Amino acid sequence: MEPIQAVSLGILQGLTEFLPVSSSGHLVLLQNAFGIKEPELLFDISVHMGTLVAVCIVFFTEIKNILVSLIRLPSLLRSSQSLKNLFNENADIRLAGLIVLGTIPTAVLGLIFHEMVDQLFAGVGMVGIMLLITGTLLWITRKIPLTGRSIKEMTLKDAIGIGVVQGLAIIPGISRSGSTISVALFLKIDRETAGRYSFLLSIPAMVGALILALGSDSIHNSLPPGIILLASATAAIVGYAALKILLRLVKKGRLYLFAPYCWIAGCAVLIFTV
Repeated sequence: MEPIQAVSLGILQGLTEFLPVSSSGHLVLLQNAFGIKEPELLFDISVHMGTLVAVCIVFFTEIKNILVSLIRLPSLLRSSQSLKNLFNENADIRLAGLIVLGTIPTAVLGLIFHEMVDQLFAGVGMVGIMLLITGTLLWITRKIPLTGRSIKEMTLKDAIGIGVVQGLAIIPGISRSGSTISVALFLKIDRETAGRYSFLLSIPAMVGALILALGSDSIHNSLPPGIILLASATAAIVGYAALKILLRLVKKGRLYLFAPYCWIAGCAVLIFTV
């Protein structure tokens, strides 16, 4: 792999991991364009680590507050007298609980279908179809009111539903961010909360996927460390910028602006793979 290919894949991962256009689908397409039929697993892990770093930086305050609240959980429980009261009274504990609940269906679906990932990724035509579906989901959000429920008003059913959708985003061409934010909006959750919850929910999923990948027997590396670091750093920098841009667009109710791109990309894939 040449440095220009590493940078291109890093830029693509950084943009598409957060922008609602499907990172997995675009990586499949670019890897096919470069003739990389079996990309290095360690390389894929590294670029995903880059985007994980980006989301942790953007949401550093929220992550810190959750961790501090979890450390103080025993004392907080004593003052609240029950976990239910604490869940209702403490915003950080509530958010942590909703993330855990949303992660459960994601993990279950990931464990069930992870063996099918290679087959799904092999079919470029599937990417085109799923991009069309992603675009349609994004387009529907344009009519959703700007106001909605906050984290304090989110229910357990909301978290589980969004977690199921995140699990289904294992299909290449289905955008994880686009589908989870769209469904949160359909559930009448306010736009800022939908964006924040979607990306905080992505952290356990990304960490879990990286752990599974690192434990794979097929992990090996024939690429120079410099190439891997270059791609990872590129993904982190571009991912940070893309995430900040997307959060602003979601807050303004403009998620649907990405729909035409998904439709055009999806149609192009189907036309050129027939």
